[in-house]
Amino acid sequence: WMPFMARALGRIARIVRGNAHSKVIALVHNLVPHEKRSGDGSFTKYFVRSVDGFVTLSKSVLEDIERYDKLKPRSFTPHPIYDHYGQKKNKEEAKRALGLDAQSHYLLFFGFIRDYKGLDILLDAMGDERVRALGVKLIIAGEYYSAPQKYFEQIEKLGLEKNVAARNDFIPENKVADYFSAADVVVQPYKTATQSGVTQVAYHFEKPMIVTDVGGLPEIVPDGKVGYVVRPDAHSLANAINDFFTLNKEEEFSRNAAQEKKRFGWNVLTEAIFEVFRRAKNG
Repeated sequence: WMPFMARALGRIARIVRGNAHSKVIALVHNLVPHEKRSGDGSFTKYFVRSVDGFVTLSKSVLEDIERYDKLKPRSFTPHPIYDHYGQKKNKEEAKRALGLDAQSHYLLFFGFIRDYKGLDILLDAMGDERVRALGVKLIIAGEYYSAPQKYFEQIEKLGLEKNVAARNDFIPENKVADYFSAADVVVQPYKTATQSGVTQVAYHFEKPMIVTDVGGLPEIVPDGKVGYVVRPDAHSLANAINDFFTLNKEEEFSRNAAQEKKRFGWNVLTEAIFEVFRRAKNG
């Protein structure tokens, strides 16, 4: 769908700029699609030429823009916190609301399940003997973006049926707080990434995170402070999971997340947009 969106948004931007005084600043989550399709490059060029400046939410997207334009003003600022999902709940209360075992510890994989998000890597990590010995469980909360059968087969092959709580319907906004509050740690085992809204939801609920060192994720999650930044492979993920639970890092990382999230205010993003607008006006 991204090529069609690039064409549509590019057309709208050109209409807006047609009055000879309006400026269009693009807030760019991803410039290059995760799943490549024919025509991506030409449609991206069309969109880039239609605007006057860019604000990106990760440094990797800033580098992507450089491939298409070297002159227009641009700025990077991290994605602000998603703070509209309500307040953090008591962990036992949240588990009860989701029908989860009150005595178990949970990892959370949240959001649309797409191949690049690395659920297969996380499942392999769950099969690691050290992680099995911990007795921790994995919540998979989100809809499948592609055929789910391969994940079902992987869970069965690894004998993880009792260690995985799969909630693969659409997650309504009023249930998001339950999922994040019930979890001990949020895991993003992405194979590729720019940035992720899941990270900023985790910050809102002051949750520790385990993320992979791809795209802009390491820019947002300080390794060893709010969580772990690891290579996108099962062994590295298993190391982090084992370390987190055996060293009882939840309280420390949660406390640090509460402090770290203060740098992701909406006012920071607003000022970045205005700053790029002023540079575009002067240009």
